[in-house]
Amino acid sequence: MSQENNNMLFGEFPPVSTEAWEEKIIEDLKGADYEKRLVWKTHEGIKVQPYYRSEHLEDIPHMHVFPGEAPYVRGAAKKGNDWAVRQDFEETDPDKVNALALQAVSKGADAVGFNVSGLAGRDDLAKMLRGLDPEKTAMHFLHGKDYPALIDHLDKILDKKQLTGSVDFDPFGYFLLYGKYPFGKEEDLHVAKTLLNRSRDLAPGFYVINVNGTYLNHAGASAVQEMAFALSQGNEYLAYLTGMGLVVDDIAPRMQFSFSIGSNYFLEIAKLRAVRMLWSKIVEQYKPSDEGAGRMVIHAVTSEWNKSIYDAYVNMLRTTTEAMAASIGGADSLTVNPFDSTFKNPDEFSYRMARNQQIILKHEAYFSKVADPAAGSYYVEKLTDSLARAAFDLFLETENRGGFLRAAESGWISESVEETCRKRDMDIAMRKQVFVGTNLYPNSEEQMLAKVEPRSRLSDLAGLRQYRGTQSFEALRMAVEHHVSKGFEKPKVFLFTYGNAAMRKARATFSSNFFGVAGYTIIDNLGFPDLDTGVDAALKSEAEIVVLCSSDEEYVGMVSAATAIKKQSPETLVVVAGNPKEIIDQLQEAGVDYFIHIRTNVLEALQRYNELLGIV
Repeated sequence: MSQENNNMLFGEFPPVSTEAWEEKIIEDLKGADYEKRLVWKTHEGIKVQPYYRSEHLEDIPHMHVFPGEAPYVRGAAKKGNDWAVRQDFEETDPDKVNALALQAVSKGADAVGFNVSGLAGRDDLAKMLRGLDPEKTAMHFLHGKDYPALIDHLDKILDKKQLTGSVDFDPFGYFLLYGKYPFGKEEDLHVAKTLLNRSRDLAPGFYVINVNGTYLNHAGASAVQEMAFALSQGNEYLAYLTGMGLVVDDIAPRMQFSFSIGSNYFLEIAKLRAVRMLWSKIVEQYKPSDEGAGRMVIHAVTSEWNKSIYDAYVNMLRTTTEAMAASIGGADSLTVNPFDSTFKNPDEFSYRMARNQQIILKHEAYFSKVADPAAGSYYVEKLTDSLARAAFDLFLETENRGGFLRAAESGWISESVEETCRKRDMDIAMRKQVFVGTNLYPNSEEQMLAKVEPRSRLSDLAGLRQYRGTQSFEALRMAVEHHVSKGFEKPKVFLFTYGNAAMRKARATFSSNFFGVAGYTIIDNLGFPDLDTGVDAALKSEAEIVVLCSSDEEYVGMVSAATAIKKQSPETLVVVAGNPKEIIDQLQEAGVDYFIHIRTNVLEALQRYNELLGIV
């Protein structure tokens, strides 16, 4: 648009200065704290302002870079934003996984990932790959024990000059996860060198070293930690391997980085843009002869950390926004994990849904048509810059501690991530971070005990602990299901609603959500005309927990009701929904056992109720 047309379009709207905006905001806040009300501080320590303007981008150096140009903040392609739709399979039976792969490819997948941990030899590999065309389908090999031998097998089975994909060779990541090397540091580095030497005969799109930032994400790390430690790990590979006589032009282009994408939509978009920029700057320090060596290849995976067992269909909503963020952020390939993979082996339906989420983004929403669609967004550009600065600071701190391996060996990386985990876990326990269907808005009638399949877990590793943020809530609810499976009744919660209609309804809803999280049976009521009727109904229900739901002012009048319930049924737990500070002592003297409100640690409270009710 010409300046003349631009003036015609906006001429009748006079410009408003930032100072004027700030004055209006402060006026509307009416004395409230600006920082507390409007500035969001992320787990990464980044302060996100309530709005951004063009002036906030004036000092950002990458603003004048085009797509396809170093430092690749805007992606590697000059036009378009295409990515490979990838589907990974944990099935190890060669014939079964081959059938799954062929079906995935026929239904729109561009790439497939195979679990080769149980591979017996070349014949098994040939069965896995039967019918797949290396020119059309990228192939990724995961959990392997001998990748040089696997590449030798591939040489006999396929035309390796057409082969694209990767092997998941990452001994440094393995050390972070398990606290030990697969075969020993020196031998693993020798394997890395061997793979890189053999890769010279492979197509340019085949990667033999994979830096697994996903391990950090699945341990609860922040986005900045995932970026910084993955960059440090990648730099460590460059440092060791160039020290062994290889050149950076032979190493960096054969490396792939895997990152998990969480639910923080704009932050995840910015994360991929920022990490590409930083990697380009790191590779630049090794003086490559080809500027393109600094282009980071990113495989994005929807995060496992934020997925739940209960209300599992919500996982599809989570992975949809994650897939959108990965595609807009410029991932080269993307795996959307099936929504039910938290508790069972995925089936045909869940695999199809996972594929179609990406296919819709590509072919119906056209996310693949525009290079760097987030470019120019004041918010995304500023967030990209903020993340890059924060991650680079942490990268430098890691390097000052001797680099990735020394920082991992000392336990500093794990301790740093654990510190973040404690904060995130507390937010989940206090419901500052909401997981719909798990710690808020639960379907208390849902039963999952019989649906959860026994599966191998990585929760007891010697290194970085892998877990999901919802696990603690799921454990207490699963304990209730175990309790019922032994022949006991599910605990009942009676909502004693009385007085002010708006307040009793609000507090009944809060209480229903609170105890529903544990899977207790909720007995709601429209409101009792008098206390005696409510007391009689509460006692007749034989509920283990009675929750008084009213206004703070009317709780004084309910003291007699609490006394009557405790007198006739001493074992019943009487709870008040709210925090009426002025009469707490009076209510406790009347027999009220506990108070629940927005400042209650929901997880600890429900664990206590389970214990009091004999549920372990």
